[in-house]
Amino acid sequence: MSLSVHIKKTAGDFQLTIDLEHPDGVTGILGASGCGKSMTLKCIAGILRPDEGRIVLNGRVLYDSEKKINLKPQERNVGYLFQNYALFPNMNVEQNILCGLSKEKDRSVRRTKMEEMLEVMELSACRKLFPHQLSGGQQQRCALARMLVSEPELLLLDEPFSALDSYLREQLQTQVRTILERFGKDVLMVSHSRDEVYYLCSQVAVMHQGRILNHGKTKEVFADPKSRTAAILTGCKNIADAYKTGEFEVYVPDWGIHLQTKVPVGDTVCAVGLRAHYFNPKARENVYPVVYSNEREDPFELRLLFRYAGQKDGTPDIWWRMPKDRRPESMPEQLGIAPTNVLLLYPE
Repeated sequence: MSLSVHIKKTAGDFQLTIDLEHPDGVTGILGASGCGKSMTLKCIAGILRPDEGRIVLNGRVLYDSEKKINLKPQERNVGYLFQNYALFPNMNVEQNILCGLSKEKDRSVRRTKMEEMLEVMELSACRKLFPHQLSGGQQQRCALARMLVSEPELLLLDEPFSALDSYLREQLQTQVRTILERFGKDVLMVSHSRDEVYYLCSQVAVMHQGRILNHGKTKEVFADPKSRTAAILTGCKNIADAYKTGEFEVYVPDWGIHLQTKVPVGDTVCAVGLRAHYFNPKARENVYPVVYSNEREDPFELRLLFRYAGQKDGTPDIWWRMPKDRRPESMPEQLGIAPTNVLLLYPE
């Protein structure tokens, strides 16, 4: 499968400029609210029309502004799962799923496929229930069933877990991953949750203010986000301005320290990021005196806040996170971090 999206669209003061190549598998579009994630999906699905550009799915042109091609949503063979699932409230589970088979004229085939989908999605027991009688997880599985039964070439998932509480969200992420693997569908999923993207997506595109900042394999993008915005979106808590002082060294004015890096420092480096889990009192490199500032206890983790001894007044405390059972008896007098864990960040 291949999806190529190169489009532009203006909506008021907002400018969407997307250049995205999705080869196969599950690609997550990670970004904050209002960055244009949902607008991108709606343009691919044909719900919104771009101002210019081209969208090609498996060699089939869905949209081309120059050639005046703009296929209708029902002609694109793309499945779209809305944030609120968009189930028909006056139809029960069976009837909602059958809506996905509107193109199939053989009643027996329609019935067989619907029964198979009910079983796969574990919805047989609630087949006669209406959407308001279903749990959040059942609603989601019903919406997925309606979408998958039409056998689309591509699935578009728009914040699929945003309407669920945290316990149900984690439970359903596992179910959805199993469903996607079973059906072998290619997926484009938008989310503002780095945890969802990391767990479900083999690739990630980091999006900010209407454009893609970084795109690649998920683990590689998290390991090297390349920009301040991407570092924040992938969960980095400690970020500060920095400049190059050597081939493998940067200086961080706010913290008053030099940091050694594993990779060469580019001339345009503008900041560094230190992930909160990577500090180590036994480290041998990038070791500096620290002063305890505060702490916060989460259900399963402890967040110790500290400052470097030469840190500027008025700058944010630095986070050090660890499992609660690894809490040190007292705050170490110094902490270090391996050069491989110093993230070099560049202009966006």
